[in-house]
Amino acid sequence: MPSADHDLGPQHLDVPAKMVTKEPLDRSPEHAEPSRFIPHVQGLRAIAVLCVVLYHFWPARFPGGYIGVDIFFVISGFLITAHLMRELTATGTVRLGQFWARRARRLLPASLLVLLFCAIVVMSPYLMPTSALPNEVREILASTFYVENWYLALNSADYLNHSGDPTTVQHYWSLSLEEQFYVMWPLLMLLAAWIGLKWFRGARRRAVLVTLGIVSVASFAFCVVFTMTDPAPAYFVTFGRMWQFGVGAMIALVPLLRVRNAAVSFVLGWAGVLVLVYVTFTFDGQTPFPGYMAALPTLGAAAVIAASNTERWWYPTRILAVRPAQFVGDISYSLYLWHWPLIVIAPSVPFWGLTIYHRVALLGICFVLAWLTKRFVEDPVRGWKVLTSRRARVTLWSSLAAMIVVGLVAGTAWLVNEPLYNEGTRDIQLLQENPPECFGAASVLDPSCEGTDFGATILPAPGFAGIDRPSDEQCFVQLTDARPVSCTFGSEEPDAPRVALIGDSHAYQLLSTFQRMADENGWQLVTWFKGACPWNTTPLATPGAFGDACTQWRDGVQAALADADLDAVFTAAIATTPYSAAGYDSSYDAAVAGYRDAWSTVIDRGIPVVTVVDNPVWETDPNKCLRTRDVAECDAPRSEVLVADDPLRDAASGLDQVTLLDFTDVFCQTDSCSPVVGGANVYRDQDHLTVTFADTLAPWYTESIQSALSSRIAP
Repeated sequence: MPSADHDLGPQHLDVPAKMVTKEPLDRSPEHAEPSRFIPHVQGLRAIAVLCVVLYHFWPARFPGGYIGVDIFFVISGFLITAHLMRELTATGTVRLGQFWARRARRLLPASLLVLLFCAIVVMSPYLMPTSALPNEVREILASTFYVENWYLALNSADYLNHSGDPTTVQHYWSLSLEEQFYVMWPLLMLLAAWIGLKWFRGARRRAVLVTLGIVSVASFAFCVVFTMTDPAPAYFVTFGRMWQFGVGAMIALVPLLRVRNAAVSFVLGWAGVLVLVYVTFTFDGQTPFPGYMAALPTLGAAAVIAASNTERWWYPTRILAVRPAQFVGDISYSLYLWHWPLIVIAPSVPFWGLTIYHRVALLGICFVLAWLTKRFVEDPVRGWKVLTSRRARVTLWSSLAAMIVVGLVAGTAWLVNEPLYNEGTRDIQLLQENPPECFGAASVLDPSCEGTDFGATILPAPGFAGIDRPSDEQCFVQLTDARPVSCTFGSEEPDAPRVALIGDSHAYQLLSTFQRMADENGWQLVTWFKGACPWNTTPLATPGAFGDACTQWRDGVQAALADADLDAVFTAAIATTPYSAAGYDSSYDAAVAGYRDAWSTVIDRGIPVVTVVDNPVWETDPNKCLRTRDVAECDAPRSEVLVADDPLRDAASGLDQVTLLDFTDVFCQTDSCSPVVGGANVYRDQDHLTVTFADTLAPWYTESIQSALSSRIAP
């Protein structure tokens, strides 16, 4: 998150600041002392924001662009620590109220403006799917009061591998974390200075340096361990990121780390830039991050800051000081704030498309909005005399009032749309209980439905498809949770056929459908689900804690199956799962072998297995298109959304006790695939089926399982 602390850059940290004795205590001046601006740090800020923005616009081309946030943390640690140390040296203390008031005037106006914009957008069902309303409102409130990072951590959001649709304000996690840094860091420095004054003969700087060094080392150790054990929340937790601020702080506090030698500065600066470029193009969602891998971009950013020599035009300090880089650095804070909401909202704008030209145009709009916000919001409010000429508490109370206003607008968005949200939920329930004739898959698979035309019907409506999902989330484990959680539904009769449903989220998406099937047919349904972890014995290619948790979960499921009295097993899995190729010619061969090995646990006991070829996987949620365009305009080329070689197909081939279902012809025609089939909205996000559509496949699921049960009980 761009800190926007353009004025805090120290130029001569080794020169003690002059003692400030005439500063009025009843004012909250914009600067406690003259500004010290470093052009190449401003240019580094431009690199950071471009990394993040380009990553969000083109994640496949800039897969590691998320490291831009790590660069910002280093910059903030450097600038803020230097600023606080100057004040501490000059006055013997840090006036916390004034420091926090300056931060509030600098950061809150643009931040709250964008949040207000998002709250108003959420209020409109024409610009935001109603199904997204609860999450949007909750996260706007969390962002307004700067706890978004903790909200995401506690809700196990996976920033780098998010399979659903993130909210318009998810990027505020970094702003929240940085605001928490602004609260804690001066308190740490004041405590260290007091210790130095009381017990170390007034050695304030040394005490501050040691304290921040200890905190940084402890934070790095925590970050590495937490990323290994629980990577999703580790990305957001404040203490796991403090070491990155600490690296910047060390450069500010230790003069020897600011390199003035021409040759060393040249090499160090360009080496830092090359490291940042390298990780931007080589890191991706599978990189264990932050953890120890975050040390690369962190040290790369630190190297650029430390390279202080500006003698030659080809030095990085001079290149990063050119006017275009300075302009992008100037608007970086507002650019960061605006770009993500526009990316999320744009696909829902009726006249807006999804082509490369629309993305480039949207990027240009982001720059224009960022400049306008800097020019007419950030700069004016920062020097607003009604605040700067009064005590710091006036700014702080005014900030709280503004935050409450934004929160009230977000709450109003919920109150206005709650009836519509509840009505949509009821409509989906009624639709599932009483679907139209020849609805959904039946329009393709039932010969008697041939020629049925549902016209422009889309049920559930694209704005509500996101909530059409199974409700028993306690049965679905995710991320690093390795517990083989099992749930039981349906008949409790001791002689009822026992059917198991096992797999990843593409098996879990069938849970509600299979519950109805179990109730209607007198089965007992037993389930085991783990997100992104198919029932397969081949390890995932995903490194670290997630891959280990998947392996442990599978071992637990296999042990449970060995003791389970089952009559049939149904399994499904996403076809794009990355498998390790170790020991095989390819990851595909490894996946096929892994499926067969897993199934052998039950096949060897005479228990039949039923599986299904995976459904198409879209680049983005097709409901974004359906909300603003005709169905025909939302079709996708078959080659882009359908995996040609699903390993489940080959794994099932030639095995007598395995039945393979293939509904590809339901989802796709010869050259294209459609998000609407027989009037039914197929997807609730980019790759998961709505329960409504899955229910239309129930007759064919039932038939295959009944056949498997018959083969199981046959002599």
